[in-house]
Amino acid sequence: MVIHLSKVPTGIRTPQEGELVGVVIQLLGFDRIRVKCTDGKTRMCRIPGKMKKKSWIHEGDFVLVTPWDFQADTRGDIVMVYSKDEVKQLQAAGVVPSNFSVGSRS
Repeated sequence: MVIHLSKVPTGIRTPQEGELVGVVIQLLGFDRIRVKCTDGKTRMCRIPGKMKKKSWIHEGDFVLVTPWDFQADTRGDIVMVYSKDEVKQLQAAGVVPSNFSVGSRS
């Protein structure tokens, strides 16, 4: 996968080292959601308290995930939620695969 960081506008946060982009596949209640990440793994992620009232998260939304130090393959924390326009720009830059969505197997 070729990433063209020059195509990503400066206002959009791209995944740094140790962060992944994912799609929300299920809302589990309380502050937990199930996210399918770009590395092909499904993680149960928690929404931090500072995001609970400021950012509403729905199924199908693209989010930035930081896997935990332990249980990195199954658990993580949500860092931010991407808007639809930001997702399109990230896909154009190659940061997010264009065929990556809730129903995809990539």
